[in-house]
Amino acid sequence: MQWYFVAALLTILTSSQGILTKLSQNKDSTYDYDTATVPFLGEIFKLFVSCFFLWREKVASPTPLKLTMEWRSMRLFLIPSVIYLFHNNISFLTLKYLSPSTYQIMGNLKIITTGVLFRIFLKRKLTKLQWIAILLLTIGTTTSQVKGCGDSMCESLLSGNITGYILAIVSAFLSAFGGVYTEYLLKKNNDSLYWQNIQLYTCGVFINMGWLIVGDFQSGFEKGFWWQRLFHGYTLTAWLVVANLASSGLLVSWLMKYADNIVKVYATSMAMLLTAVLSQFLFDVKATIQLLLGIIICMISLHLYFTPVHMLVDLPEIETPVKREEDP
Repeated sequence: MQWYFVAALLTILTSSQGILTKLSQNKDSTYDYDTATVPFLGEIFKLFVSCFFLWREKVASPTPLKLTMEWRSMRLFLIPSVIYLFHNNISFLTLKYLSPSTYQIMGNLKIITTGVLFRIFLKRKLTKLQWIAILLLTIGTTTSQVKGCGDSMCESLLSGNITGYILAIVSAFLSAFGGVYTEYLLKKNNDSLYWQNIQLYTCGVFINMGWLIVGDFQSGFEKGFWWQRLFHGYTLTAWLVVANLASSGLLVSWLMKYADNIVKVYATSMAMLLTAVLSQFLFDVKATIQLLLGIIICMISLHLYFTPVHMLVDLPEIETPVKREEDP
């Protein structure tokens, strides 16, 4: 399976997530189901799918699969779950200090942060042209999210609390670090991807379960125990939200194993633009010149990063000098 096919599929699924979530809302923008249970059910879904594919791979393989069983190695898979737990909570905390539009724009810092951590921790060297492409991707996604000066955006962009900006930077770092660390785990040995996923998602199940229990205590068990509302209010659209979220996670792990974090960043960034375009037709959202400029800049960035240099620039042909025979 080629990485660009997986990246394209991830782009489609990621862009569908926001649309499906919007469609699962009631007319007053509320939900009949508990949104806190969606990540937990997503982890369960990914765990079962990974178990099935590991079983199928084990049956089809003529030789025994490499499955590392050492606790010293397995416990490392707990770290990404903890990182993303902190990231999600900091994201909610950030929204108390920044407007949603400012938070969304600040979130683009994770693009450059991913590139920096990609270079530092994974020792992956990027060319100057690729760094320019990553910078253009950040500029393009930010441009597409900026509203016109007739809106309140121009006044609110730089009027947030300094605490909000600090939290946004921390959130971007945690998001990038979580991705880079997960790539390190998946590539550090030749274990089956499905076995690695089982370890990763088992940790995710317990972390999300713990978070649901914490939520019950914080609410004083007003809605009962978390398992009593686990499937309450789930419609077909809500289940599609869970399936889409889980499928996206499985594709991300594949890209981490066989491609890299930068490919994932491009896929998710393009998904954001695709969602913005589709929203023009599905939710009657008005298109802006900023969105068009952002798409153009991101397309240029995509071309610069993944196109070989010899196809970008016509290098002059160097003529080999012909040696003349000396006169006797």
